Amino acid sequence: VEAVHLIADGKAPRIPQPKEGATYEGIQKKENAEISWNQPAAALHNWIRGHDKVPGAWAKIGDQVVTFYGSSLVDASVPAGEELAIKGASRPGLVTKNGLVIFGNDGKMVLVRNLQFEDGRMIPASKYFSADETAALELTEEEKKMAEDIR
Repeated sequence: VEAVHLIADGKAPRIPQPKEGATYEGIQKKENAEISWNQPAAALHNWIRGHDKVPGAWAKIGDQVVTFYGSSLVDASVPAGEELAIKGASRPGLVTKNGLVIFGNDGKMVLVRNLQFEDGRMIPASKYFSADETAALELTEEEKKMAEDIR
């Protein structure tokens, strides 16, 4: 009760918190989340996982910044897939049916499930090479009628 009264009266002591021993980390910025490829797979996985969702770990693929989401370590043989050159990586990634496989400098693998482009589009990493394909949406007669009713 005494503390509440001191605060209400504006007489409570003000002791500044010391900076030494503080563990608060500031808000991460996107420019600080670029993936450094010269590290083992476990470190790559932890970097991607640690920046998932905000701000998102990223790398350049071609001229575009691509953000990596949903990583997991892979302990298996190298899967079949289509090679994808990633700027700074010692070896190309592989776009497989399960996602994008990237390699650490120890030769071990990390599987990335989702990729996000600069324009905000997010795709499953396994669809990287088919991302530009667009499928025409065909409606049934019932769906066409429903679309007209909604309009």
